[in-house]
Amino acid sequence: MSPTHLTMTRGMVLLFAFCCGVIVANIYYSQPIIELIAPDIGLSATAASLIVSLTQIGYALGMLFLVPLADLLENRKLMIVTALVSVASLLAAAFTTQPHAFLLVSLMIGLSTVSVQILIPLAAHLAPEASRGRVVGGIMGGLLLGILLARPLSSLIADHFGWRAVFMVAAAVMTAIVVILATTMPRRQPDHSATYGQLLLSLGNLFKREPVLRQRAMMQGCMFATFSLFWTAVPLELARNHGLSQTQIALFALVGAIGAVAAPIGGRLADAGHTRVTTRLALVLAVLCFLPAFFPPTNSVIALALTGVVLDFCVQMNMVLGQRAIYALDASSRGRLNALYMTAIFVGGALGSALASALFDHTGWLGIVALGSAFPLLALAVFVLSERKR
Repeated sequence: MSPTHLTMTRGMVLLFAFCCGVIVANIYYSQPIIELIAPDIGLSATAASLIVSLTQIGYALGMLFLVPLADLLENRKLMIVTALVSVASLLAAAFTTQPHAFLLVSLMIGLSTVSVQILIPLAAHLAPEASRGRVVGGIMGGLLLGILLARPLSSLIADHFGWRAVFMVAAAVMTAIVVILATTMPRRQPDHSATYGQLLLSLGNLFKREPVLRQRAMMQGCMFATFSLFWTAVPLELARNHGLSQTQIALFALVGAIGAVAAPIGGRLADAGHTRVTTRLALVLAVLCFLPAFFPPTNSVIALALTGVVLDFCVQMNMVLGQRAIYALDASSRGRLNALYMTAIFVGGALGSALASALFDHTGWLGIVALGSAFPLLALAVFVLSERKR
């Protein structure tokens, strides 16, 4: 099927959204269960968050070095190959017993999950300009729902069948996704005639040339650092200081999934020309959402849930607004623009999750609150400065 003859119907948007959600979930399965994984493979409690960080670093590396290939190679074949590597990596995680080997496998899980970032620019190519924000927002809703549901599903499976079962189930689901990609996704052969080396070199030129890309990447990198910091640290807080089981932590994480409604809303607002005011609102709310921690009871489960819902809403809203903005810059470079944008985001995410365990161990929840508020405040400062220049 040629993409030039394909219409992004509601059914196709739902299919893209489903695939994106299932694939991206692989990055987040380990996040709420690191306290179960670490002692079983001989990793210290302080180093446990490296599992999450390396998965996100792998994802960032994949976006930097694999996603640009979407502007060069046939897209469907590229997605199938990366999805097959993902199946192998998840199976390896299920059976690995050594800490260093598990950390390497975590890196590979992140690296191979980048097929999701080939799907999204493909959808942007297929969608007409007038509805591109709505289409991308709808697909991002599926992706972000996958991010948010991965944590409760992981906790539930681990609580009843052990943490290794999480990766076995994920590998089985990804096998089904490979079949879906092979049988339903359209082929797309890019017109680009550059070599892979030239594509990689062009990334630097794109980053220098597009101030909107730099600003959006910086802002969403800060937002995702807070997102990862919160969701890596909050299971530790809930388990150690509130006595919640993995199943109860799963129910808590389900509450955060409410924030997934932000993605389609953000896409529609961007199509309607409200990008600036919505961006400002998302950044301000992200700073303020940690305020419940400063009022008694300072760290109640309800206060934590409120922070999680508002934070997820803001992070996802800002991500979709940023994608809509960068996809409008250069249609022939969407794969690379998306690669740079998402690489910056997941570098921020890796930073947030890497700091989470050690910061929580040394400062408790208030340390998480302080740093969690500082990242979106920095993003807001970048936005205000860019608006003044404009």
